[in-house]
Amino acid sequence: MRILVTGFDPFGGEPVNPALEAVMRLPATLGAHTIERKQLPTMFHRALDALGDAVRTLRPDILLCVGQAGGRTELSIERVAINVDDARIADNAGASPVDQPIVPGGPAAYFTNLPLKAMVRALVETGIPAKVSNTAGTFVCNHVFYGAMHLVATEFPAMRAGFVHIPFLPEQVARHPGQPSMAVETVVAGLLKAIEVATTRTEDIAVADGATH
Repeated sequence: MRILVTGFDPFGGEPVNPALEAVMRLPATLGAHTIERKQLPTMFHRALDALGDAVRTLRPDILLCVGQAGGRTELSIERVAINVDDARIADNAGASPVDQPIVPGGPAAYFTNLPLKAMVRALVETGIPAKVSNTAGTFVCNHVFYGAMHLVATEFPAMRAGFVHIPFLPEQVARHPGQPSMAVETVVAGLLKAIEVATTRTEDIAVADGATH
């Protein structure tokens, strides 16, 4: 299989983006599978242009997008992307759309077609903090997640795709006292385990992993 993994460049005044740092440390292969890595700009729409170009060129079997979620304590495997941009801060081009659809006329939401609960269980059993997340936000991460699933729905029905949010790196916490962090080596190990599960399972496991709020 060919796996495409993407990570964003730094944004919001951060000197690094843990997603890009981790993605670029992934090996070129995982067993018999090939891993391709792609940097995406933290810019609405330009990120989707770059993602679409990469998918159409590489035609991956699995697409896994990775983004920073400062304040989270674990790897968050995202369940759903919603069709709205509502930016609290500006992207790297200065754009801050409010209540704008990502794809005008598109579905209100898309669910990942990766086995997210199986991925979470495997990560936790490996000793890496992980959870199912039911919100990818409304910034560029959700924008790209929705765009990825729209590619599945409209152009690449055989592709499986999803999104993982990761915490700050330890060095970022100096700028954000009291916030949780995760070492880049742990993130890399977690991404590889998640990819491994995705390459071996098409069906998810039926376990309770929801939220009451």
